Amino acid sequence: MILLVIVVFSSFVGRSIAGVLPFPRPLVQIAFGAAAGLVPQLEINLNPEIFFLLLVPPLLFIDGWRIPADELLRDRWTILHMAFGLVVATVLIVGIFIAWLVPGLPMGAALALSAALAPTDPIAVASIARRVPIPRRMMNLLQAESLLNDATGLVCLSFAIMFLMTGRFSAVSASTTFLWVAGAGLAIGYGITQAIVRTKTWIAARIGEDSGSQIVVSLLIPFVAYLAAEAASASGLFAAVAAGVTMARAEATGRALGATRIQRSAVWDSVQFIANGIVFVLLGEQLPTIISKARVTVEETGYHGLWWALMMIVTIYAAMLMLRLAWVWTSVLLSRPSPREGALPVWRIVAATTVAGSRGAIAFAGILTLPLLFSDGTAFAERDLTILIAMGVIVLSLVTAAVGLPFLLKTDTVATGQEAPSDIPARTAAATAALSEIVRISAMHATPTGEANAYTTATALVSRQYLQRLETFGVRDGEEPAVHPDAKVMLEVRLAAIRAERDSIFLMRRQHTITATVARRLVRELDLLEAHYEI
Repeated sequence: MILLVIVVFSSFVGRSIAGVLPFPRPLVQIAFGAAAGLVPQLEINLNPEIFFLLLVPPLLFIDGWRIPADELLRDRWTILHMAFGLVVATVLIVGIFIAWLVPGLPMGAALALSAALAPTDPIAVASIARRVPIPRRMMNLLQAESLLNDATGLVCLSFAIMFLMTGRFSAVSASTTFLWVAGAGLAIGYGITQAIVRTKTWIAARIGEDSGSQIVVSLLIPFVAYLAAEAASASGLFAAVAAGVTMARAEATGRALGATRIQRSAVWDSVQFIANGIVFVLLGEQLPTIISKARVTVEETGYHGLWWALMMIVTIYAAMLMLRLAWVWTSVLLSRPSPREGALPVWRIVAATTVAGSRGAIAFAGILTLPLLFSDGTAFAERDLTILIAMGVIVLSLVTAAVGLPFLLKTDTVATGQEAPSDIPARTAAATAALSEIVRISAMHATPTGEANAYTTATALVSRQYLQRLETFGVRDGEEPAVHPDAKVMLEVRLAAIRAERDSIFLMRRQHTITATVARRLVRELDLLEAHYEI
């Protein structure tokens, strides 16, 4: 309850000071968490396994659900290059650099630190995007990269911890294990989601759909996929991502009720807000304890004080930034940016993508899994120092993104990268489908009766509205006819036309003639319009 109160209050304060101090919400939440951590009664003994189970699966699931799949496929090679290649390079190159930089730190610990810091987190970037227009393709790339590199980094972290504990490492065994962990995790996430979706669709077709039950099922899916994958010694994170992407594909069938989609979207927005907030509040809450323990470690191990640790944090982050800069530059050159994105200078695209690779929840939770003791029973003396460096890099990366992105993207030309794809063809096709449905309804009631006259009047009025839309793309022109059709018949015709529009949009989405972004926006408009008429 205290965490929830801090999340809500920090969000309020962040919005209140946005005009004077435009800090992204995660930094404000970290600050409030650190203040709470100074109160002994509010100290939390964080269990990384509980953290992963309760907070990470729903965040990965909703990101996989909402990220545009067609844009994922378009940039798949760039995403794979960033999500897998950059993570492995960071673990090896930065890990070796850390072992050289920090005297006395075991190589296994250095590799574990670089592996924990390898995954990026788009949460802070998404918060900054509310103030600075980040090109849509860049934002999708950052989100897709973070979805995949989370699991990649944690798998590398487990290998690094194994090397730290045993002193042995096999590249063949690691590669085989990674293929199983990733492949099995993706397969389990896909299979479980498909089974659940088909089951609830079968039940809804026979006894009707209950929005509350549908929402609860969607909340359970990421946890079921995560736990099933972990039970099979696979990656629960990959399973949660696969479950979200599979859920997005299942939604393209359009079988759920519009009311269910509206309510479910609101529920998941709240879940995302709460989980994201708790992650960063917890990060801040742990800072005072980690700093206190690290100060003792620094004194006992003969290092040069916390100022020396601060220099290590800055140096390590600078090394990671330079490696990411080189990697992103290569990826951008290989991807050949489109003319729209080319309106922004390439060097700014590269620099912004580099700075936007901030660290967050996964890095925070991953570094806390470092063992307290080595396999021979001796204490891991540098554990608290390693955790302090990791948390310092996380905070520094968030601050760098908050300061650097507005500067790098402050130009009028970036707005062209933020434009939504034109939805006029989709709206035209949907309105045409609605007119066809209206004609069908009119033909069904062609026999001259009192009811038929009511249908004739209603279909004529609704048809006129759709024809105006086709002519003016949504700008109403002219006076409404001075007729008063039967309210019940009018509602029936309107709802039938709306559902025909929505079915047409889902069909275009399945045929890949419109993007997921356009389809999601238009379906939401129609769901809200349907809900308005049904009230």
